[in-house]
Amino acid sequence: MQITDNDRARIAEAISTAEQQTSGEIFCVVSRRVSAYVDVSLAWAAAMALLTPIVFIPFVLDFRWPGDRWEAAHQAAQAATTGQALALYALSQAMVFIGVFLFTRISAVRRLATPPAIRRARVREAALQQFLAQGVHVTDQRTGVLIFAALDEQQVELIADEGIYTKVDEEAWAQAVAVLTRELRADRPVEGFAAAIALCGEVLARHFPPRPNNPNELPDHLILL
Repeated sequence: MQITDNDRARIAEAISTAEQQTSGEIFCVVSRRVSAYVDVSLAWAAAMALLTPIVFIPFVLDFRWPGDRWEAAHQAAQAATTGQALALYALSQAMVFIGVFLFTRISAVRRLATPPAIRRARVREAALQQFLAQGVHVTDQRTGVLIFAALDEQQVELIADEGIYTKVDEEAWAQAVAVLTRELRADRPVEGFAAAIALCGEVLARHFPPRPNNPNELPDHLILL
């Protein structure tokens, strides 16, 4: 999923157009991926390494002896079998761990293997970090809105500052989030941003009309992480 300079110019134009109708500020950030999710891969690898060998080891272990008279004769064989079984168990654990870890590093597999709650939490955390880092919270009337899109996770977060949050219900942003999410999944991020920005502009215009002195407090360009 590529975002070109021309795409960024289109998004900047959409922001500028939307902000002409409101004193609110719209700021857009795109992240290719908010987390490497190495911990998720490690968790899957560790779990499978512990569980998978248990399924197969009983087929290669046999501690049943015909009777006491055979026990002395087969002590050495039993010890050798036990040692081989333990070695096989350790080797199979290592192979399963490495195989599962590498398999879950594939982008599509990693997305499926990561619980949705974890993806949502990390996208939300990344969006909050950008909200603060980009200064969306320092507008004069606290009327900044951040639209944050995570490409790999195909998820969207919209964060409104305090001045907006106290007057606009969160459900007002649902359509903007839904349309951008849909377009991200269809590999059309620019179209999604343009539509979401326009919808956010409409919401802001209803509650925060332009002021006589209406400075552009936040840059209109898209931030690409």
